[in-house]
Amino acid sequence: MPPSATILLVDDEESIQKLLTFPLEQDGYRVVQARDGAEALERFGAEEIDAVILDLALPRLDGIEVCRRLRARSAVPIIMLTARADEVDKVLGLEIGADDYITKPFSIREFRSRIKALLRRAQLSPAPGVPEELEVDGLSIDLARRAVEVHGRPVQLTYLEFELLRTLAESPGRVYSRQTLLDKLWGGSAYRDPRTIDVHVRHLREKIEQDPSDPQYIFTVRGVGYRFRDGR
Repeated sequence: MPPSATILLVDDEESIQKLLTFPLEQDGYRVVQARDGAEALERFGAEEIDAVILDLALPRLDGIEVCRRLRARSAVPIIMLTARADEVDKVLGLEIGADDYITKPFSIREFRSRIKALLRRAQLSPAPGVPEELEVDGLSIDLARRAVEVHGRPVQLTYLEFELLRTLAESPGRVYSRQTLLDKLWGGSAYRDPRTIDVHVRHLREKIEQDPSDPQYIFTVRGVGYRFRDGR
């Protein structure tokens, strides 16, 4: 078996730690545990972490603040856990850079599928016929290094923001529905609100567009979804 991904699991409940660690280890992942926000940041700094599962309600530092601090230093994939179904919690997590969220209670099957979908994307090669670097009117996307520049200026994208940009840019002009993007980026849409895509697109535009209200790269196709500009 190739070297497994290392997952930082942050939750203050012992029962949740045991419940989630077992299936992760069964799937071949290495699990690093933390039981509060401060410990999570310490563990993240001491380990090579491939993904973070982060509870919203934590002692010392809550999940929102931990996510904010992780995003300031890394594009690591982050899944937030929340015990509340409040839409505000979900949107807030996405606003500060989380890639996905799961509302408790959830099935272990759902949990495992989310983790696998998030990590498998990092192992994918560019689509057949697509060069390792895409150049579009000042926008440079280096697929091998997962690096993006706009007119020579480096742009820091989250894991999902990069995957979203790559998916759209690899097929310029193709219109993707929100459901299709959910399927491609998360491995399914059964548990996700299609509006999740809108949040990530808005964040992406704020980082790569000169004027996010008048985009030059990512266009909205009203009533359908999104497409990347035609032409290289």
